[in-house]
Amino acid sequence: MTKITLKGGPVSTLGNLPAVGSIAPDFKLVKSDLSEVTLSHFGKKKKVLNIFPSIDTPTCAMSVRTFNKEATDLTNVVVLNISADLPFAQKRFCAAEGINNTEILSSFRSSFSKDYNLEIVDSPLAGLCSRVVIVLDENNKVLYTEQVSEIANEPNYQKALEVLKH
Repeated sequence: MTKITLKGGPVSTLGNLPAVGSIAPDFKLVKSDLSEVTLSHFGKKKKVLNIFPSIDTPTCAMSVRTFNKEATDLTNVVVLNISADLPFAQKRFCAAEGINNTEILSSFRSSFSKDYNLEIVDSPLAGLCSRVVIVLDENNKVLYTEQVSEIANEPNYQKALEVLKH
């Protein structure tokens, strides 16, 4: 188990994120139209997996907005915003916020959070994804990971995006 915090209180996740240099596990996630996609759906693009507990919290919403803004200048990169929210809530948020440079995906009927060892296993957020950023190259090799140690904090956007420039 990995220990993080929620407003200073202890929270545990399943374990360690996929190791830098390893190949990311495949996944099956749900798009806003309820169709399913896998990692291979995004082909030979670099991928930023922006993973968070819920789109309906200020920090999670800010991470989606920030990556949406930053994605406009990136070539051959797709940003995947992933949470356990229902696709309907994700679609409503993206429409209201003008989010159109990233993908939003739901893990609500998949083993994604377990497969990536980022599921919260205790606290009021048990069962949700912890706040994580994972950057993959075109072949799904893990280039960068960050599990934010305090769930209420934002990830290090610049560090994640810098990895894509090499």
